[in-house]
Amino acid sequence: MAGSVNKVILIGNLTRDPEVRSTQSGQTVANLGLATNRTYKDRDGNRQEKPEYHNIVLWGRLAELAQQYLSKGRSVYIEGRLETSSWDDKQTGQKRYKTEVIGEEMTFLGGGEGRGASQGGGYGGGGYGGGQQGGGYGGGQQGGGYGGGQQGGGQQGGGYGGGQQGGGQQGGGQQGGGQTGSLPSFGGGPSAPAPAPGGGDPGFHDDDIPF
Repeated sequence: MAGSVNKVILIGNLTRDPEVRSTQSGQTVANLGLATNRTYKDRDGNRQEKPEYHNIVLWGRLAELAQQYLSKGRSVYIEGRLETSSWDDKQTGQKRYKTEVIGEEMTFLGGGEGRGASQGGGYGGGGYGGGQQGGGYGGGQQGGGYGGGQQGGGQQGGGYGGGQQGGGQQGGGQQGGGQTGSLPSFGGGPSAPAPAPGGGDPGFHDDDIPF
């Protein structure tokens, strides 16, 4: 195969407060519920909206920031990758699957009623190929001081291999602070812990399965 890309970009509102816990190895992990809307026209030409719900997993510093600043209703930008886990259901013996978005970049947007809703800020773990700068959303707001020299109003993407500049989304003069918030490195990015030997249930429940 010549190449592949596993990248997800979502902008939506939290459906619940972050659920934060620590693993046995001491890593902080947060689970978020995010709702997005898809707009389309039906056969009669009427505008319709369909909500979609996504399970987001954040690790390390991003999880701590989510616990500190995010709450139900808050608008947030998430960039990451899809990851599917599987396990054997102890009751039925069937193999079960769950697909989640592993967040690698996060920006707090101005909407919603979450904690610190008047502040925008970008947080990330280095992006793809380096040099990526988050932010660029929430016109006129001042960013939370994470994201390593981040400047809004002109998002630059490091691309895959550096040098490529992306989209130029304007944030209306938003400025980020100077503190650095980076993810712990788990072989190129945060990863969920491997399932326990013997096919046991790695902490998932039927209620969490999206289908």
